[in-house]
Amino acid sequence: MAEISAAMVKALREKTDAPMMECKKALTEAAGDMDKAEEILRVRLGSKATKAASRVAAEGVVAIATKGLMAAIIEVNCETDFVAKNDDFLGFAADLARIVMDDASVDSVDTLSGKSLQGGTVDSVRTALVGKIGENISVRRFSRHQAKGRFYSYIHGGAKIGVLLDLVGGDEQLGRDLAMHIAASKPRALDASGVDQALIDTERRVATEKAAESGKPAEIVAKMVEGTVQKFLKEVTLLGQVFVKAEDGKQTIEQLLKQKQASIASFALYVVGEGIEKKVSDFAAEVAAQSAAARAA
Repeated sequence: MAEISAAMVKALREKTDAPMMECKKALTEAAGDMDKAEEILRVRLGSKATKAASRVAAEGVVAIATKGLMAAIIEVNCETDFVAKNDDFLGFAADLARIVMDDASVDSVDTLSGKSLQGGTVDSVRTALVGKIGENISVRRFSRHQAKGRFYSYIHGGAKIGVLLDLVGGDEQLGRDLAMHIAASKPRALDASGVDQALIDTERRVATEKAAESGKPAEIVAKMVEGTVQKFLKEVTLLGQVFVKAEDGKQTIEQLLKQKQASIASFALYVVGEGIEKKVSDFAAEVAAQSAAARAA
């Protein structure tokens, strides 16, 4: 049996916000497998067993450039929110978005780093900015897009969230509303075909285990599981989500688009630091540890 350390229990608690004893039990049952333990907690405790998305680490901004049928969205990171508001840093991010938009040969951070900027290269400008500001600066990700319809973009929360939407048909108001909806509701994909199968499989396993606890007949359990999975897909796909401005609280994005005789060709949503765990420093614990070490010495 795998040894369950205090560090493992602490890490699972920070990831799920579940009670310490529940975390230890789940890790023991999962033989130390952190992902499996999280699944077990979700079965037992429901949706409150996952809070990782609220603890993103990297600071920085999302920048968007659009020109005609071309557009680009990019995330540039720094170490503190203070630097993320610096004019030089913001200008650097905007310059990079324009380079990605204009140059089809930019297909990686490495190729972007070698492109010309301000009489030097992107990387030389970045290095100079690091020296001037005193923080590490890096390009995390970007994408380049060609429109089938018309681009609409939306930047929210001090450039912490950026949306680039390719809307076919519709009008200016619809484009703005949809871009804002995406920023607020954060869909993972346009429709079910774009959702990672591994994610669907995880939801199905969790739903199956929870439904099995009901003690109902197998055919009823199967229907419960399928209903739960379909509900999940509606929540994470743009077309299945209820429009945030729906007056009746029921109209989905798919229904709204049909009403407006429009369609969405694609969208990109960037949230600064998304998926990066934040390193939290417990100052009191550090002081206690240092005091203990000093006494031991």
